[in-house]
Amino acid sequence: MKPDAVSFPGPARLMIRAEHLHKHFGALHVLNDVSLTVERGEVVAIIGSSGSGKSTFLRCLNHLETIDAGRIEIAGETLVRTNAAGVPRYPADREVRRICRRTGMVFQHFNLFPHLTVLQNLIEAPMTVRKLKRGQAVPHAAQLLAKVGLAEKAGSYPGHLSGGQKQRVAIARALAMEPDILLFDEPTSALDPELTGEVLRTMRDLAAERMTMLVVTHEMAFAREVANRVVFMDAGQIIEEQPARDFFAAPRHARARAFLANML
Repeated sequence: MKPDAVSFPGPARLMIRAEHLHKHFGALHVLNDVSLTVERGEVVAIIGSSGSGKSTFLRCLNHLETIDAGRIEIAGETLVRTNAAGVPRYPADREVRRICRRTGMVFQHFNLFPHLTVLQNLIEAPMTVRKLKRGQAVPHAAQLLAKVGLAEKAGSYPGHLSGGQKQRVAIARALAMEPDILLFDEPTSALDPELTGEVLRTMRDLAAERMTMLVVTHEMAFAREVANRVVFMDAGQIIEEQPARDFFAAPRHARARAFLANML
């Protein structure tokens, strides 16, 4: 069952605020005046054709890419704002890293450390960044591996896992930093179809637990069943945004209708 967005009083409920984002790669205008807000407990699916700016938008939210103009707030804290001269200003690197720790990122291609065991992949960042002792990090990592159904793989290396197992480890690794928000960048697109279901089940469980999630995906069934809202991007712009059930029942924009006709 699709979770309802959780209601919190006041500004604390707003977890992501992106306003008028612009991003260029050379002459290519990848993000063109993109604005979006995400509330605590919401699952928002971002869909659209390849090259529409979806992944770049996600990467700007956690400083893997910098913007050329606009403003981003994460959980009420300003990650970047554009000054009166039109120049985007980020805080000092240490402050950027602190703010970005509010978000966890799950990548298309897992990005696990191949020379570390599954358990070591999970405890590396908490011990290095959060300065947890091993005695604190290991029990938490074990709980997370059990949560994603991989408790027995703690001592395995990524090379011995299936693609679906690697992605579930990647989700557990993101959760190990105890983020407020999870960003998913096409988490199933590198998987064989028979392995996709186990990853989507894990994501459904997180949604049921009211984790705030922004998901770039081509999985239309997941977007329809789990997302509270669907955002459709095309040519670097958000051209439609609706509650998921309304979007799939009657998309307003002709480009969105054409996209769905090819995907469903």
